[in-house]
Amino acid sequence: MSTHIGAAAGQIAPTVLLPGDPLRAKWIAETFLDDATCYSEVRGMYGFTGTWRGQPVSVQGSGMGQPSMAIYVNELFREYDVQQIVRVGSCGGVTESVGIRDIVIASGACTDSSMNRITFGGIDYAPVADFGLLRRAVEAAEANPDSSPVHVGLIFSSDSFYASRPELLGGMVEYGVLAVEMEASALYTLAAKHGRRALAICTVSDHIVTGEETTSAEREQTFGEMVEIALTAALGG
Repeated sequence: MSTHIGAAAGQIAPTVLLPGDPLRAKWIAETFLDDATCYSEVRGMYGFTGTWRGQPVSVQGSGMGQPSMAIYVNELFREYDVQQIVRVGSCGGVTESVGIRDIVIASGACTDSSMNRITFGGIDYAPVADFGLLRRAVEAAEANPDSSPVHVGLIFSSDSFYASRPELLGGMVEYGVLAVEMEASALYTLAAKHGRRALAICTVSDHIVTGEETTSAEREQTFGEMVEIALTAALGG
């Protein structure tokens, strides 16, 4: 039983979907999993385990930002022997080539966080996705001709939702960054540290350029396409 999750040994599956929003975790469990049971409500950060097409899978809320997410990822890897984590989150589009409700599969994650610089003594470590999960996610998306547009590339994991210097994001866009979120860089780094697999799949919930946005209810309950992609990538079709 870990400090922040509180589940007993054996209650969490080797595969975990990781939304930031605990209510999205609840919605995913109720919508996609069979026989889902809640193993944790610590700090209101719900965790559930059930099955998808007969295979065990858990879904765990992780909060907002890399420090919060790192707590849950560390405990999932170290205390519960989780083997693969797929983040299913929201992101903000930063280029006109990416539209609202498009899906972004993050091959790598840039960041302004100091977490990796502290860990690596100022060296800019480059956190990347597990290639097997990435490849299967792209294949799953391409197999559905009716899916929303899917983009594969870099995202930017920001430490600030309300950035004090938003103009700096423009440089990221010039170098190919597709969207901004707040968690993937730490997830990829921790997966590398523990020798586990990780992938971030995000739905564009708002757009920095066009000003379009979805509602909180839509972000909580209507991003099902990325969940299907994540489950197929992690557990097979």
